[in-house]
Amino acid sequence: MKRYEGLFILNTAGQEEGIQELIERISAEIKQAGGRVETIQKMGRHSFARVANRKVSSGFYVNFIFEAPPHAIAQLRNRFALTEEIFRVMFTVAPPAQAAA
Repeated sequence: MKRYEGLFILNTAGQEEGIQELIERISAEIKQAGGRVETIQKMGRHSFARVANRKVSSGFYVNFIFEAPPHAIAQLRNRFALTEEIFRVMFTVAPPAQAAA
């Protein structure tokens, strides 16, 4: 299992109450793919510097740190690409967790 960081930009235009439900669905997808969520950091709503789509000018940013098998990342990318509430997602390899002294 490798440690990953997933940055999600949620397309929740005017639906602030649905954010927590969407975060829980993302966590469930990661667990279903064989992963384990360590940390969820809500970063809030931010406007985009460059608007690629006139309908979407801002997004709610959420950062997930999780462990998963390497083959699960492609599977997760495909699943999240089909979800219209997720505007963008980016996975990177996270640095190893530092042990508490």
